Amino acid sequence: MKHYSLFILSILLFSVSLAQTPPPKTGSIVGHVKNYATKEAVVSATVVVQGTTIGAATDIDGNFKIPNVPIGTYILRVSALGFQPMVKTDVVVSVSKPADVHFELMESSVELEGVTVTTEYFQKSPDAVISVQTLGAEEIRRLPGGLEDVVRAISILPGVAQVQNGRNDLIVRGGAPSENLFVIDNIEVSNINHFGTQGASGGPLSYINLDFVSETSFKTGGFGAKYGDKLSSVLTIDLKDGRDDKLGGKATISASQFGLNLEGPAGSDGSFLFSARRSYLDFIFKAAGFGFVPEYWDFLGKVNYRLSPKDQLNVLSIVALDNVKLFNDTEDKKYTNSRILASDQTQFLGGISWRHLLTKGFTNVTFSQTYNGYNFIQNDSMLNPIFRSSSDEYEISLRGDIVLQLGKESELSFGAAVKYVDFSSNIILPTFFTNFGSSLTVNATLDTTAVKSAVYGQYSVALLQNLRFTAGLRADHFNLIDEQLSVSPRISLAYAASPVLTFTASAGQYHQAPSYIWLVANAANRKLKYVAVDQFVLGAEYLLRSDVKVSLETYRKNYSDYPASLARPYLVLANTGAGFGGSQDGYAAFGLDPLTSAGSGEAYGVELFLQKKLSEVPCYGLVSISWNEARFKAIDGVARPSAFDQRWIINLGGGYILNELWEFSGKFRVATGRPYTPYNPDGSQNTAAYNSYRIGTNHSLDLRVDRRWNFNTWNLITYIDLQNVYNRKAIDVPIFDERTKEVKQVSNSIGLLPSIGVSAEF
Repeated sequence: MKHYSLFILSILLFSVSLAQTPPPKTGSIVGHVKNYATKEAVVSATVVVQGTTIGAATDIDGNFKIPNVPIGTYILRVSALGFQPMVKTDVVVSVSKPADVHFELMESSVELEGVTVTTEYFQKSPDAVISVQTLGAEEIRRLPGGLEDVVRAISILPGVAQVQNGRNDLIVRGGAPSENLFVIDNIEVSNINHFGTQGASGGPLSYINLDFVSETSFKTGGFGAKYGDKLSSVLTIDLKDGRDDKLGGKATISASQFGLNLEGPAGSDGSFLFSARRSYLDFIFKAAGFGFVPEYWDFLGKVNYRLSPKDQLNVLSIVALDNVKLFNDTEDKKYTNSRILASDQTQFLGGISWRHLLTKGFTNVTFSQTYNGYNFIQNDSMLNPIFRSSSDEYEISLRGDIVLQLGKESELSFGAAVKYVDFSSNIILPTFFTNFGSSLTVNATLDTTAVKSAVYGQYSVALLQNLRFTAGLRADHFNLIDEQLSVSPRISLAYAASPVLTFTASAGQYHQAPSYIWLVANAANRKLKYVAVDQFVLGAEYLLRSDVKVSLETYRKNYSDYPASLARPYLVLANTGAGFGGSQDGYAAFGLDPLTSAGSGEAYGVELFLQKKLSEVPCYGLVSISWNEARFKAIDGVARPSAFDQRWIINLGGGYILNELWEFSGKFRVATGRPYTPYNPDGSQNTAAYNSYRIGTNHSLDLRVDRRWNFNTWNLITYIDLQNVYNRKAIDVPIFDERTKEVKQVSNSIGLLPSIGVSAEF
């Protein structure tokens, strides 16, 4: 009887403990489904969480909500009659806020029976059928060694070379850092990096807050007529709308900065986003005794408002403030700082966009202003001034785009843009002797206004059910140079040989106006022409399964009319714009020389890309292998390797999601060395040896572990990121030490670098 009573008591206690076990934590998924071509709502679309029986249907406004979803990372699939199914991966459900997912479906062509492999995971828009990769915010965030940086994440895609470890200078298919375009919510921006290089597009770290990024699209060639005034690539960044249910936010401390995000409803028909971030690198640099200390702030604000079912208004503003402090309290610091081109910068962009839906299409009108203020300074080891440059670049832009769906398989887009430029600059360079024996002296002031304008048209049509043809024409005008007009025709083809195999091709001409700073030092530089490049791309893409694709592309680029120096016969500005510049490269990136449009070049290569998206198999990854060669000629007519020519670049990255709490990822990169010019025993350099040597091969391994903690109303996201796991410092171009009269091998990394990130989301 006693044992029986104990048994009954145990059963009761176990039952009580079960009754007290908290229910599993859940969240919700909300979103919207639109027609890609017309932006109209898709009604009665079916949205399903793959691997579950959970789902919902869209209402008359195209909205859906899936409540009571257990926390974790999911794949969402949407389907609708007459449209191609689409999948979104990396949908993170948490208790702090609804996961917000938006779909834009393309209308389907004739369906084929018996097809089991589809393009649900890898859809492409009609105007970007070749050389384009799309990444979501979660795919960027989890990249080991990426510092949750938009630009750093795309550096592992095919065709992208990384000039220096720790910098975001994009070298795309043999081009220069000045050849890349950034577009943020339809606003064109010259540079999105802190401590940016004037006239180029690089810097150490992006000022875009990844928490507010919805999706990025990176086009490395063959991009459509909508985009111009750049030669090599287009990175479009679409920002999210703020949550509209209640006020929420996120507090973060990461590898290089800390910050606060806020988002919430703005009235009954709108929402807002706001973030403020500050670096803490200055505290680390001070503690380590560095002679130079960088610090930065950035702020982002966005408001969207639905004026009517057919009209939406977006207002965006971003500010980035950069400052470098130099401490010259020791002789060593004075000498080290004499190699540094210090830069205080202020960057601003602001704009308002209005989208209006038509019967079969939409219009988008954007009014924006950008400002870049640069203040460069460099002293010698005796603190005497070597270089001073102060510039202000204002651009006020008005842009209008119209997209019309003429039929089920045809689309017409056209638009125009006008940009008012207000540019002023003051450059002082006392007589400076380069390592090649030439001298420069500049005391130039420019205060002028100019107008840039462009018009474009593009037509895309599906022929024979499996062939898509796209043709476009663009004209650009810039009234600050003598030859003010350029015309750029472009065509592309995509042939679906089967449901899983597609062949692509494109050919086109691209033009880019000289950078404003290149027009300052010498009045004769106004005679520069648009830089031109003829691009040809061939490719093939094969779906191994719906979540795995492999692609092979080959390209050729023929450059002409590149600005080249009349004072330095070996110098073409395609070899400038990366790194921090200054006396080390003879201030070449500023275009201080008298210039002529006599430079030419060629770049060609082959790229292999394999990618697996996150699916029911809870792993993801990519492999990119690129071989390329780039050569340029200056006025001496000698074809030399590009200063950024890395012949082989191999990237391997991927990860595994163990459960709703743990995720593990890694990245390995190897790249052969880029060219440099050797030093003579006295520290001089010879033109005959220009870019004739190469640094050694660089390789590194980065690992990352993410851990999520979910509480009742908020969640905590933590990670440990290990860069350069096996502690191999990156090799960089050697320098000549004037004190010891020796050539020194330098590294731009500090070897093994562990970092910890903590984010509280509420």
